[in-house]
Amino acid sequence: MTSKSMRSFAGGLLVATGLCGIVYFFGSTEATSTQTTEQLSKDEMKDLLSSEGYVVHTEKEWEEQLAEVKSSKDKAETETETKEKIVYRTVLKVSKGMTSIDVGKALQRARIIKSGQAFFDEVEKNGVENNLRPGTYVVQSDMTTEEIISVIFK
Repeated sequence: MTSKSMRSFAGGLLVATGLCGIVYFFGSTEATSTQTTEQLSKDEMKDLLSSEGYVVHTEKEWEEQLAEVKSSKDKAETETETKEKIVYRTVLKVSKGMTSIDVGKALQRARIIKSGQAFFDEVEKNGVENNLRPGTYVVQSDMTTEEIISVIFK
């Protein structure tokens, strides 16, 4: 861009800004006069909002609704807890050459544990990864990781 065209562009911006300012300050006020500036009473506001589809509550009503929802949620949780928990049982056959990673993956596939990697980490933390012996072991999903390790790693 040449300096001449740059000056022309800047001059155009200056003129456009000036026109916008004039219209803003000295233009007609018809657009703002269509908005109502009168004060509505509480009842009138509630009626207006209700007619538009909104639900209006006082703070006390809102707190009561929250307490009701919380109590129904607590009831649902206690009902869920009272339902019988599914316990998975599997017979795990550990063959020669298997590692604790293989055992963890097998237990995860059988839904005994949630994560094979977490099981492997726990085995290493206990330092019993070399105590894995071939054999057949019965484990259940309601057993803790420590119990499973004590059964399989002797």
